[in-house]
Amino acid sequence: MSIKFTVTENTIPAATRRIQRQLNRLPDEAYDVFYKETPIRTGNARSKTRLRGDTIDANYPYAQRLDDGYSRQSPRGMIQPTLQYLRKRVRQIIGR
Repeated sequence: MSIKFTVTENTIPAATRRIQRQLNRLPDEAYDVFYKETPIRTGNARSKTRLRGDTIDANYPYAQRLDDGYSRQSPRGMIQPTLQYLRKRVRQIIGR
């Protein structure tokens, strides 16, 4: 005797689907935070920062330098504030 169990959208509780939808939006939210934390002097760094799938791509030669706190506009860089936002947001989403 065998058992077959198909997982469909109807099998998953509505709260779980809501959580999944919110988690799926995290790359976009993280990109927004990263972009806003990117210092702007000439606009080059921001204009060369892109979201590719779920990866934020800061494609310019001095990206690491800016993330290391070189600019007074963003002394904590871009990654640390983005990670801090993500930790807080995940706790909000999962209810902890």
